[in-house]
Amino acid sequence: MLTSRHGVRVLGGDDLDQFLALAEQDPVVNVFADYRARMTRLDPRWLGGEVWGRYTDGLLTAACHVGANLVPVQCGPEDAAAFGARALRHGCGVATIVGPHDAVSALWQSVRARWGRPREIRWNQPHLAIDRAPAVAPDPFVRPTTRADLDELYPACVAMYTEEVGISPEAGGGRDLYRARTLQLIARGWSFARFDEGRLVFKAEVACATPYAAQVQGVWVPPDRRGEGLATAGMAAVVAAVQRSIAPVVSLYVNDWNTPARAAYDRVGFVETARFSTIMF
Repeated sequence: MLTSRHGVRVLGGDDLDQFLALAEQDPVVNVFADYRARMTRLDPRWLGGEVWGRYTDGLLTAACHVGANLVPVQCGPEDAAAFGARALRHGCGVATIVGPHDAVSALWQSVRARWGRPREIRWNQPHLAIDRAPAVAPDPFVRPTTRADLDELYPACVAMYTEEVGISPEAGGGRDLYRARTLQLIARGWSFARFDEGRLVFKAEVACATPYAAQVQGVWVPPDRRGEGLATAGMAAVVAAVQRSIAPVVSLYVNDWNTPARAAYDRVGFVETARFSTIMF
């Protein structure tokens, strides 16, 4: 019989403090799951999924966020195998498995025989963070966006997503949901951009944040404006703004083959702290 002393079970509101303590063992790497737990209080109605916890001798030793994204939290090989076995028993249609490389690799090994061929696997994604002032001058023209910017901002968000993921976020009727997400980030003050004569030439968003860290996503410059240093100065401005009003550490992860982006982040002062992987279905 499964108890809270051993095995895997769904976590709920009563487990929130234990889960946050687990995530805070590496609060920058675990910022997504930490943020989701704080926002939803681990209530499945708000999670749009579940968070699974693995217990050993009565202690919560690992967890896994299971929604659109399957995200391991503090998972070793045995933890990942246990979560993979549960995923096979209960079924969980996810768009991605994403997180630290070793945990993602172990999860994938446990489910790959039955989950079929993924659309793409990105094994080597440097996870970067900065906990100090940017090393270059921030772009003074980067600012938080407003609803009045939506006509210029939203197409840029769609273009970035399509370029990065390989499919449009509007595919399958997703336009309203993606537009609502863009508006949500604007309302939170988590969307930043620079406009030249009304045209967007740089943008980035905060995807999630906790008292410890914020994760940036959606960094994009129009193709015809690349190579001008807009991403470097723009990211310096985003880092300064986030550290000033959102969280003390700014993080992101990047594809290893994206040499220009990695060079820009390096100039800003980001350093690699982990290696992520993403499996996309």
